[in-house]
Amino acid sequence: MSSQNEENAGVNPAHRKWREKFLKKLKLSGLLLEQKEVHQKKTRICFVLLSAPWSVLCYYAEEISLRVPLQVVNAPIINWSEHVLSQLSLGSPLSQDVPNPPPDYYTCQFRSNKLQRFLGSDDRDSFFKTTQRHQVLYEILARTQYGLAKRGEVGIDRLLTEQVFTAAYPLHEGGFELPTAPVPPESLGLRQILYTYWAQWSCYRRYQPLDHIREYFGEKIALYFAWLGFYTGWLAPASLLGTVIFLIGFWLVATDVPAMEVCNSGNNFTMCPLCNICSYWNYSSICVTYKAGLLFDNGGTVFLSVFMSLWAVTFLEYWKRSCSALTHRWDCSEFQDIEERPRPEFTAMAPMTMRNPVTGAEEPYFPENKRFNRSLTGCMVIVVMIAVVLMFLIAIILYRSILRLIINKSANSFVSGSAGRIASLSGSVLNLLVILMLSKVYTSLAHILTRWEMHRTQSKYEDMFILKVFIFQFVNFYSSPVYIAFFKGRFIGYPGNYNTLFGVRNEDCGAGGCLIELAQELLVIMVGKQLINNIQEFLVPKFRAWWQKRKLSRRPTEVKEEDGEEAQRGVKVEEEEVPPWEADYQLLVCEGLFSEYLEMVIQFGFITIFVAACPLAPLFALINNWIEIRLDAQKFVMEYRRPVVERAQDIGIWFPIMQFITHIAVLSNAFLIAFTSSFLPRLYYRYTRDSTLSGFINFTLATSPSNFSEQSQNTLCRYRGFRDEKGKHLPEFFHLLAIRLAFVIVFEHVVFFIGRLIDLMVPDVPEEVEMKMKREHYMAKEALAENQVQPK
Repeated sequence: MSSQNEENAGVNPAHRKWREKFLKKLKLSGLLLEQKEVHQKKTRICFVLLSAPWSVLCYYAEEISLRVPLQVVNAPIINWSEHVLSQLSLGSPLSQDVPNPPPDYYTCQFRSNKLQRFLGSDDRDSFFKTTQRHQVLYEILARTQYGLAKRGEVGIDRLLTEQVFTAAYPLHEGGFELPTAPVPPESLGLRQILYTYWAQWSCYRRYQPLDHIREYFGEKIALYFAWLGFYTGWLAPASLLGTVIFLIGFWLVATDVPAMEVCNSGNNFTMCPLCNICSYWNYSSICVTYKAGLLFDNGGTVFLSVFMSLWAVTFLEYWKRSCSALTHRWDCSEFQDIEERPRPEFTAMAPMTMRNPVTGAEEPYFPENKRFNRSLTGCMVIVVMIAVVLMFLIAIILYRSILRLIINKSANSFVSGSAGRIASLSGSVLNLLVILMLSKVYTSLAHILTRWEMHRTQSKYEDMFILKVFIFQFVNFYSSPVYIAFFKGRFIGYPGNYNTLFGVRNEDCGAGGCLIELAQELLVIMVGKQLINNIQEFLVPKFRAWWQKRKLSRRPTEVKEEDGEEAQRGVKVEEEEVPPWEADYQLLVCEGLFSEYLEMVIQFGFITIFVAACPLAPLFALINNWIEIRLDAQKFVMEYRRPVVERAQDIGIWFPIMQFITHIAVLSNAFLIAFTSSFLPRLYYRYTRDSTLSGFINFTLATSPSNFSEQSQNTLCRYRGFRDEKGKHLPEFFHLLAIRLAFVIVFEHVVFFIGRLIDLMVPDVPEEVEMKMKREHYMAKEALAENQVQPK
């Protein structure tokens, strides 16, 4: 179904010619066309309603290899968590009885000459599903030529790009609102069922009706929601463990010997100034901060890091199993896209044509060497943008250092005493704003670069665009946490020999250590980003939908006065309601799944790469995803035009991206525990000095060199480090360095080994799915066989 928009001032003659030729070709292809006009305030919109008769449906169903039912599958469909609960003889509180579940069928590719062998072939009205009819119509629209094929003047996508038509979309199946009078659930339409049992907030603790979603929106969108639900379900045990470990931290705070030593030290430890104009301070003043740091830095976080590393590997393995079961049930396990057509923009901008070796047709062509050069230039732009991110990171580091100096000069003792915390927190908020600003700029830049690279097909274009944006967002979101985790406080030098950056002394970790600062940075960036995104997803579509309806409001229609009492009062009654094609035209264009996947994958990185610093990260991710599922469901059911159905076997390039993040997470957690956490120094002290950790604080503090004491009015002070009175490293420093490096090697080898073992032990395709696939192959072979022995 497509619509065209004509300005009263006139229409481009070339566009009119293309439009007329295109509609004429559609009629010749066998489609039925009906035109409806709507007069608005400034424009006249002509809707072209398309439908395909039975003969056309059969021809193209065979052409694009649509799968049709052979036999109903009677095996029950059980969710993995339902299966676990049933093994424990427990009912599932998450299940719900959704009416009109789409039946599962054994299927095979449609053949017109074997029509009688397919299930339901006697009812032509319902034999092809609505989504299959949409696929056939879109296939015809995409193939129909309206000009010269050499110039790429083919298909509805190019016409939409050239603004010959303003939109092309399948219609929603009625409204989503429920009828005012109570009706049996079985009589509800599919869109109403999705609204009632999926998109409402009251469904937050229920399984998603995935088969209904697939029936209405197609496999690609259904797979996204299946993956999001699967990911959210797997977050439950991770968030439970993280919360337990965080709560155990409160008990550790109360019983920790080093924490007691800090709080009871009084004036025993006079610490060196944290900046050039800062004053000396007592270690006991950070009692509260030190104890807060133990909530994020304790033995439990080591266990959580190992758990989350294995959790990520196992999650991806079991998603492959679930994905294979879903794609088989949805008839996509053997789906291979037909020879992809060139993108509309590619056909419009390609400088030459060349004969396609597969189809033999003349097609637009762009030389590979030129594309390679452009891709190389695109890579250089990515490097420049990454350099910009690092420049902003350095600027924020300098901002924190300078702000701390300014606050320390303040006459207000309370403010100057909190200089470090104020500088750190304001720096985190500023960093979040910079990240969100750079994300918007770079996403637009990535679109321009990927278009300029002239990729022939849409799938190649999308993959290259996703890769560009992910590389940039990876650096954009994770550079600041990586700096705090692995670089901050490492290169400060020592009293009397401090290192500087642009004349400003290098940043040291705050009084409570770097891990609590990392936890703060993660919470600000991750939770702040989620809050901003959810507010945007809730408010922006509603505002855009309101603006769209206001902009497309009708010109006042002619009405007639009713006889009787209403006529006497001068009341006018409108004769007709807004038709469905016009109501859908007022909805928003579906923007695809890119931003939804990107948001979740960035979140996946936060809860795996930096979980050692913030055990509560999985819990915040779980809460966000509960909200995200409903917000996305509402957008698709209520606010978007119905998208054209797309088939898919999996979640595409996002899966290898998550595998990459999983590998990075193992290394990151190993280095976090080894070099940022106090776990290994405590372990070393426990086994070489005192098992009760008595005296650990004094062990971790070095004494300032004599030359610094002379500069500081002969005041000896302490600082964190393993150095002697001359500033040289002690043997303990090198012992700990060897232990840390050994821990990293052992940690990553053990986790990767167990991960590989899980990969080998867990088959990608469940056994019952393999059996169903073999059964389906057998039935398809029987149904499509040319000669069958008839039973006597």
